[in-house]
Amino acid sequence: MTATDPALTALAQGWCALSLLHGKIESHIEHALQAKHDLSVREYSLLDVLSRQHNGEGGHLQMKQVADAVVLSQSATTRLVTRLEDRGLLERYLCPTDRRGIYTNVTKAGLKLVGEARPTNDAALREALDEASVRPELAPLVRVVESGTLLSA
Repeated sequence: MTATDPALTALAQGWCALSLLHGKIESHIEHALQAKHDLSVREYSLLDVLSRQHNGEGGHLQMKQVADAVVLSQSATTRLVTRLEDRGLLERYLCPTDRRGIYTNVTKAGLKLVGEARPTNDAALREALDEASVRPELAPLVRVVESGTLLSA
């Protein structure tokens, strides 16, 4: 393939459209969450992932799993967890069976905040998708997101 190859050009255009859609959605949600709940998108995502854990064996996530779930490096995840821990929204504790493992858990205050923020996140996501759906280059991607087919892949 060369730089002028139509397949490569289409691939680059698809990637640009996907990146544009992601940026628009993230920016819209960020604004809504900051304004109403003093949360960033990353903070909300982390609280949301951790709030969906359950107690008992296999119910808590180690820091590496958390980093993978929120698509951040381990160091960025640690900084994010520390910020939320300082706000009283998360807590860390050692794994009872492997003292090297560190788990994170959402506090009651964190559960309350993420519960209050979830409708804001969902509404902002819906608004961002609706706005993007009128743009011809983004409409096919919006349909894929709305169909949920990404989750089955």
